[in-house]
Amino acid sequence: MILIKLWRDFWRDPWQARFTVPLVVINALGSGFGYYWYHEQLAATPFYNWLFVPDSPLASTLVTLALLMRGDTALKRLFQTVAFTAAIKYGIWAMVIITQYWGMGGPVGIVELALWFSHLGMAVEGGIFLKNLQLDRTTVTVTGIWMLLNDFMDYVAGLHPYLFAQGQEFLAVAAALALSFLITGSLAMRQRIVTARQPS
Repeated sequence: MILIKLWRDFWRDPWQARFTVPLVVINALGSGFGYYWYHEQLAATPFYNWLFVPDSPLASTLVTLALLMRGDTALKRLFQTVAFTAAIKYGIWAMVIITQYWGMGGPVGIVELALWFSHLGMAVEGGIFLKNLQLDRTTVTVTGIWMLLNDFMDYVAGLHPYLFAQGQEFLAVAAALALSFLITGSLAMRQRIVTARQPS
C-alpha cells in the first residue's frame, strides 16, 4: 500500500522535493557510471564530438540539471523538454538494443539486466515529468531538431554508441529514427490539442 501511494503521489506531482532530491542523486550517479562506460569510445573520438557519443549519460545529465532548475521561463521549459524527451528516447532505445542482444543469444547477466532496468527507469521518469510541461511550437520544433541532429551525428557521422553485437546496426538506426519522429509527433499533437482548447 505504501508503494502504491508513493507511486500515485509521484504520478500526480513528481516535483515534490521528496522525489526530486533522490532522483537528482540517482541521475548524477548514473551519469557518472555512464561516462565511465563510454570512456574507451570517448578516448577514440575527437573531443569536439564528445557531446554526441554518450547518449544515455548525456540524457541523465540533462535530467539532473532539469530537476535542479527553478523559475518558470520559456528557456527552462525548452531545456526540460529536451532533457525529458532524451531520457524517454534513449531509455527505450537502449532497452530495444539490449533485448535484441538477448534474442541473438547474448548473456542475460547482471550488467545487462542493470542496464535494461535503469534505462526503463529513465524512460518512465522522462514521461512522468514531461506530461505536465507546457509546450509551444518553438519548444516542439527545437526538441525535434535536437533529436534528429543526434541521429545524424550517430548514424551518418558514425558516432553512435558501441553496440553489443554485429548485426544490430539496422535496428539501432530504425529505433532511433522511429523514436525521434514518434516523440516529436506526440509533442506536436499535444501542443495542437492544448492550443485548440484555449479560448480564442
